[in-house]
Amino acid sequence: MRTAVNGRGMESGMAPVVGRVLGQMRAAGLEPQLTPELAGWLAACGETIADAVLPEVDHAKLDLDLCIGLGGDGTLLDTVALVGRAGIPVLGINLGRLGFLSNVRLEEVEPALAALKDGRYALQDRSLVEVLDQPELGANNFALNEVSIHKRDSASMISVHVHLGNDYLNTYWADGLIIATPTGSTAYSLSCGGPILYPTSDALVINPISPHNLNVRPFVVPDHYTIRLKLEARSDLCLLNLDARSISIGGQSTVTIRRAPFAVKMVQLEGHDFLRTLRTKLNWGLDLRSGAK
Repeated sequence: MRTAVNGRGMESGMAPVVGRVLGQMRAAGLEPQLTPELAGWLAACGETIADAVLPEVDHAKLDLDLCIGLGGDGTLLDTVALVGRAGIPVLGINLGRLGFLSNVRLEEVEPALAALKDGRYALQDRSLVEVLDQPELGANNFALNEVSIHKRDSASMISVHVHLGNDYLNTYWADGLIIATPTGSTAYSLSCGGPILYPTSDALVINPISPHNLNVRPFVVPDHYTIRLKLEARSDLCLLNLDARSISIGGQSTVTIRRAPFAVKMVQLEGHDFLRTLRTKLNWGLDLRSGAK
């Protein structure tokens, strides 16, 4: 199984851990191929590179069976960006803290790799959102979690006029606005008071960031709508964020967002379903009145 392995630079003390995981992959019969960023970090930490290194090209065009992100949820989002539209399955091994998306823990690596080798897993399509009218983004104009607009630096709040298709929805006076996917409903949007959606729901969340009007609440809409945002800011620039990637755009820009016409194939291992993740990561069910189930 030809497996791309992606990772960010971490504390040098994590290098032996990453090396051990790569060894476990080889022992399980996978063929690890490291992204240049991960290989460079390992080399800088004094680790011997025993695996092939992917060329500096569009990784989505390479002949790969699987792409694994080693790190936290941010690394998994980077991995999704690398895979792009290629439909290569993605799995996250958690070396970070919360690990909501990268939900395979270190102590679970060996059985998880054995399940991959034996084909004991399912693939779940996760919807993405894409931005249509910002050519600076190029082909990397999509996000797994959310697209958000934010005021830049310490500027005054912005107003965002929102249309669903051709219909006017509302003008949000706020620090910014989040358009979240079902996957992203447990990320930035959740921290702003948004609802949790089941990952395969056909919906999007429109969620203001620190709204000036307290009666304005997060809003769930069907994802067949194209969402048009017209910015009105006092400053010259605002931030447009796609997951962890950001660009500056004009303070009077229009941003058009829709569900992307392709999806990310997330590897689902036995015992790693979304409901279990809610219980283990968000501590649902810890109330003693719930009892053991």
